[in-house]
Amino acid sequence: MAEQKIAMNEIEQLAWAGLVSRGIGNSISGLSQMVGQEIKATALRPTVVNIREVPSIIGGAETVAVGIYLRVMGAATGHMLLVYQPKAAFELLDMLMGSDPGTTQGLGEMEESALGEMGNIMGSFFLNSLADATGMSFYPTPPAVMMDMAGAVLDVALAEVMMETDEACIVEATFGTQDKQVSGTFLVIPSPALLGALTQHWSN
Repeated sequence: MAEQKIAMNEIEQLAWAGLVSRGIGNSISGLSQMVGQEIKATALRPTVVNIREVPSIIGGAETVAVGIYLRVMGAATGHMLLVYQPKAAFELLDMLMGSDPGTTQGLGEMEESALGEMGNIMGSFFLNSLADATGMSFYPTPPAVMMDMAGAVLDVALAEVMMETDEACIVEATFGTQDKQVSGTFLVIPSPALLGALTQHWSN
């Protein structure tokens, strides 16, 4: 199977990272609409990495993490995963639900629902940006929210795509309101069909 895997050249990596950064910026605008107050990205650091490096980037496979996973469907497929350290996820939930800082201490049904809704909105806004750039139509699947060791969270998204590609776009993002910032990691993995469509778009 290895010889069938896709790989991006340097120009494609830069183009893909830029496209993902714009999409993340758009998704944060959607988050602003969700919470009814301005949320800005203060840092977006995109990098195309080998998938096997992802667990170490987010703290190690045995580090507990909160993940929000969405599959990209439509004209081509792919995968999106938002990953937060538990403390950052709880701070984000306080922001989302208008609670006092430090209120959220775990993930119950209400908290999972709020993170799922956030993932759905951010995923939709991200894919709208991707659609505008490519002229293709995309939509996200309902999000899956989980809190587990990072290795287990990543397995949900990586098990299938590691048969197709060795590369993913990691965006380390810091965003929030004027008085509160939250950091998280966005993992975006294109399928061969999506990368092929993007490559064709870039060559036109």
